[in-house]
Amino acid sequence: MPNSDAVLETEALTIRFGGLVAVRDFSVRIPGGSIVGLIGPNGAGKTTCFNMVTGFYKPTEGKILFNGQDITGWSPHRVCSAGIARTFQNIRLFHTASVIQNVMVGARVRQSTTWWHALLNLPSFWKEERELREKALFLLDAVGLKKFADEESGGLPYGAQRRLELARALATDPTFLLLDEPAAGMNPNETQELMGFVKDIRTRFNLTILLIEHDMRVVMGICEHIWVLDYGVTIAEGRPEEIRSNRKVIEAYLGEEYVRDA
Repeated sequence: MPNSDAVLETEALTIRFGGLVAVRDFSVRIPGGSIVGLIGPNGAGKTTCFNMVTGFYKPTEGKILFNGQDITGWSPHRVCSAGIARTFQNIRLFHTASVIQNVMVGARVRQSTTWWHALLNLPSFWKEERELREKALFLLDAVGLKKFADEESGGLPYGAQRRLELARALATDPTFLLLDEPAAGMNPNETQELMGFVKDIRTRFNLTILLIEHDMRVVMGICEHIWVLDYGVTIAEGRPEEIRSNRKVIEAYLGEEYVRDA
């Protein structure tokens, strides 16, 4: 069950690009251990919110608190080191590198040795390299990709590339994970497996998860609380059953056919 204490809070986050207000007064409070969702039409500002939380964009106004600490305006590297990891809407792998090398890149956020340790051929560097490889193999096993460890990542099927990106994010040892459209491009069977997988990694790695997703079967099936954006403004929030029947949400996003087919 989720903890009562908030892992992530945003207070009236607003961002402007020139004269355009992309997101206005975005405020959420996400309890530890929960799986929550952020939905809305294309262009609603969902990924922009992710970019502010993860340091890719600096908010024009507002605050981001992670475990009570103000991380507003931190660099992406510093945010990641604090324990926040993400995947991307468009998969961003090192396609010519091997599967295991992609995961080890994520693990290097926690690396204590540096390049000059390697130049000096210090035992501490090679010991840590072995540990990073073992960690990467463990995570690849967790996402069902261990047998592809030494293959080129660009040659993996689409769904496997999605899982590899998740393994790389997990390699940073996050406590808070943001998933940007994890079911995109997946067939119904893959989507069903994804739902179970997200629940499993939440428990297995003691995570709090915020996801953006257009597949409402995923959102309604695994999210405990949902926020809905439209034109950068939060138009609704609540439990799945509340969002499903909210008239503003139906008009802006879900559509009457969703209610009929749900």
